[in-house]
Amino acid sequence: MATAILDLDLNHIPSTIAVSEHYSKALILIRLNGQPIGQTTLPVVTGQISGLHLRDQLIEASGTRYWKQWLDDYLEWDSLRRTQKLPTATVAVCTRDRPEDLRRCLNALMQLPDDGQEFLVIDNCPSTDASWQLVQNYPRIRYIREERPGLNIARNRALQEAQHEVIAFTDDDAAPDPNWLRAILPNFNDPLVLCVTGLTMPLELETEAQEWFEQHCPFGKGFWRSSFDLTTQSPLAVGRIGAGANMAIRRSGLELVGKFDEALDAGTKTCSGGDHEMFARILTAGYRIIYDPAALSWHRHRRTWEELRCTFYGYGVGVYASFTRHLLAGELSVLQLALGWLWHDQLPALRKALLQQSGSIPLALVLAELQGCFIGPWAYISTRRKLLAAENHGD
Repeated sequence: MATAILDLDLNHIPSTIAVSEHYSKALILIRLNGQPIGQTTLPVVTGQISGLHLRDQLIEASGTRYWKQWLDDYLEWDSLRRTQKLPTATVAVCTRDRPEDLRRCLNALMQLPDDGQEFLVIDNCPSTDASWQLVQNYPRIRYIREERPGLNIARNRALQEAQHEVIAFTDDDAAPDPNWLRAILPNFNDPLVLCVTGLTMPLELETEAQEWFEQHCPFGKGFWRSSFDLTTQSPLAVGRIGAGANMAIRRSGLELVGKFDEALDAGTKTCSGGDHEMFARILTAGYRIIYDPAALSWHRHRRTWEELRCTFYGYGVGVYASFTRHLLAGELSVLQLALGWLWHDQLPALRKALLQQSGSIPLALVLAELQGCFIGPWAYISTRRKLLAAENHGD
């Protein structure tokens, strides 16, 4: 049975909530005065969730985060933040051959309040002109075609084309909340902040594959704002910081840490890892990254088991490709991290899957990730050599 996705504010709880009868449960995003403060899962009975005692249940599920937000609202902290002068922003969508996802993303972006931001679509090595034709329906959006394949190549093109200081990235299969950009920008008033990530919730949980992804690889990192630097976070283990599907970068800061590594992430043999490698470089350089759950976006997870298997494979490749980059840079401690992940995480997951223990990850997904890990070092080295050869040939 599928899971309904509901978005409820504690100040506006209906007496009853009706959903389609094909849902057996509902994942509820809990808000207070518009701010995300928690989530919970409740059963759906004959297409309804009872409103009786629902508010109390949601407050209890939110825990102390409810009282923190209540106090912030009472003291009007958020209004004080809004009086600060904010940097200007460019919103960039990197896409490749997913016009239907892109349409939903662009429709969501058009709901953002107009604070003078610009919008870019970086069409990365498309096989058709479908995305170009779609963007013609959105006069505020500037279309840019990037012929070289690779998500990090597209991100670097966005940094090159952007007219503003902050570049907020969203994936084409995501739909940012109307308050997304306004939640991101105040964090950049701290000059040491080079990157901001946000809360990413599932757009839908209609298939078993989507349920598994949200259970084992959620993009959401909780409902507390967090600041990361070298005193609180190892730059070699940055998974809890956030994801590239919902991140913003200070462009001038990249002059200090460098651009995105074009040998990493989707569109190359390394499949992923470009966002986390950038997080590591920012922290290593002594700067901060903020995770702010108020910067909310909704992500459409992969719908089929084959897509999910490819995702797990890609994550394995990307992690070990990133480890290889760190190793080539002389960071020998990454060997201990790689072995620790294999011994304490992946091998126990493999054992549980083989024994079919309760709560274990399906064996096909575990094996796909392990296969990707073994491929990762070769994928990075070969992709890097290809890029260097292309650069030399261009010279």
